[in-house]
Amino acid sequence: MKVTINARQMTVRDSLKELVFDKLAKLDKYFQREADATVTFSRKRNKENLEVTISAAGTLFRCEVEDETFQNALDRSIDRIERQIRKNKTRLEKRLRDDAFDTPYDFDASFEEEPKEFRIRRKSFAYKPMSVDEAILQMNLLDHEFFVFMDDQTESVCVVYKRKDGDYGLITPNEE
Repeated sequence: MKVTINARQMTVRDSLKELVFDKLAKLDKYFQREADATVTFSRKRNKENLEVTISAAGTLFRCEVEDETFQNALDRSIDRIERQIRKNKTRLEKRLRDDAFDTPYDFDASFEEEPKEFRIRRKSFAYKPMSVDEAILQMNLLDHEFFVFMDDQTESVCVVYKRKDGDYGLITPNEE
């Protein structure tokens, strides 16, 4: 697994980097091809925050954990990602198209600040046509509240989102 380690306003000890490589290596057994992992260390509200994102065969797995130490946060995040992979890998193979793991899903996050009174975080990503079920699954894998995608039947840009009552919503454009 190719691992990229980022640190926000801090430096990461070499021993902690080695621990990250060792822990992530145990997830290699779930991927057919080379996976890319990004691990981001930061401190928020006097807590250690660890964000792990794994991109493998066009699918993103993500978790963010806050704990007393980075070691504890790393253990919890690896367990959470492994549980997420085991839980969703079977679903992905059963429910999605045969080539769902073959299409690259590039995610390029770039943050720009506008010189206005609003702070805007911009993200851009390449997207592929997918079903509503696949979009909901991808949103859950990313642990996001919404997901923008191109509907594979209508070829229009749509948004699925998680409602407060636990259900999902779908926003589609009016075709007038």
